[in-house]
Amino acid sequence: MIKSTKLVLLGLLPAAFAFYSAAPAFAQSAAAKAPEEEKKVAIDKKYQNEIKALAKNSAVKSAFKTIIDLEPQTRQEHILLTEIPAPPFKEEVRGKKYAEMLKAAGADSVWIDEAGNAIGKRKGRSGKKAVVLEAHLDTVFPEGTDVKVTQKGDTLFAPGVADDTRGLALVLTVLKAMESAGIETEADVLFIGTVGEEGQGDLRGVKQLFSENGPKIDAHIAVDGWGVNGITNRGLGSHRYRITFKGPGGHSSGAFGLVNPHNALGRAIHYFAVDADEFTKEGIRATYNVGVISGGTSVNSIPFESWMEVDMRSESPERVEGIDKLLQAAVQRALKEENQMKRIGPDLEVDVKLIGDRPAGGNESTTALVQRAMAATGFMGTDPTLRVGSTNSNIPFSKGIPAVTIGSGGTGGGAHALDEWWYNDKGYVAIQRALLLLLSEAGIAKGKVVAQ
Repeated sequence: MIKSTKLVLLGLLPAAFAFYSAAPAFAQSAAAKAPEEEKKVAIDKKYQNEIKALAKNSAVKSAFKTIIDLEPQTRQEHILLTEIPAPPFKEEVRGKKYAEMLKAAGADSVWIDEAGNAIGKRKGRSGKKAVVLEAHLDTVFPEGTDVKVTQKGDTLFAPGVADDTRGLALVLTVLKAMESAGIETEADVLFIGTVGEEGQGDLRGVKQLFSENGPKIDAHIAVDGWGVNGITNRGLGSHRYRITFKGPGGHSSGAFGLVNPHNALGRAIHYFAVDADEFTKEGIRATYNVGVISGGTSVNSIPFESWMEVDMRSESPERVEGIDKLLQAAVQRALKEENQMKRIGPDLEVDVKLIGDRPAGGNESTTALVQRAMAATGFMGTDPTLRVGSTNSNIPFSKGIPAVTIGSGGTGGGAHALDEWWYNDKGYVAIQRALLLLLSEAGIAKGKVVAQ
């Protein structure tokens, strides 16, 4: 879920949104907003001046023009990548192609790491700092989904066309624009297509990047979703579980009296929902959902297993832990009661498996990277909106590393649906914003280019 506050230079206008992964915002009740979101947030003038100075730089002006000139090529690459399937845990083909495209775009060195991330490094003059610009390779759609792009007027339709293939195209175009304009940065820049952002991928790509075996990273800019005003500076933490009740199973009549996993699952859902409903009525916003249930073989068979998948979220780690404890208690209560009811046979067992763990965290609005993102957004003529969301930035957030997630431009809809779409409504503006943000964080090498 995403909540947001819309910034103006003198303060905030309250607004509220819901956010799935990095999908667009949907309305939510004002009562769910956290009190800290009502405070006024201003953009420090030093960052506004920094962005204005960058935009006046002759090389940056050239890069801006290149971004516009590259629009047809950006569109072609957007379509090409969309039509390479990248289902959960099977991003290899798209990742390999993306690595080739990073090399062709001008990266100094390119490799695919052990998680499957496609990484292109552009060396900086000093290399004392490393800044990431990335979008995710994977989509939510299973293997076999038709990902052929269809066009109606200027609108592209295909699963994954907006979330997040447009982001991949943006990253490539930023790299090309820097190469074309001859812009050298002080910091190293890593242009990356990451794996495992969606669902049970559990951010495995970015977790690899920030592991002991990952590259040095001092700041992280993720591109996800669409639009040009959004800035995710806080991470929505989540726990996801698969809960499986297991029994011997048997004939519905002949083995009557055995433990029944479905009975236990039903109780667990009921106890959890009742307690979680009370828990989430007050305090920092938290959500819960039983999203998948399955099990059983036939109407006249006692099932041998029954399982569910459960999601719980909040930007407060303590709130996530609170809902988690309610789930564990509900499961154990249901297990105990079903075993007490049995007439014959062995006890019911339960397997509790954590299948997703996204840490919460965030950067204050005063953090330099957040301020730069706000200033770059404002410079492009759009009021910046600070958000909380569940994106690749969750991992650097949790490690205290400056990070933001920004949109890839244009407009879109139908995220995670077969009729997902994206329309190029001045999409180049988001690419220019991303370039400004990246250069402000990485720094243009001194003496390389001269401001006019």
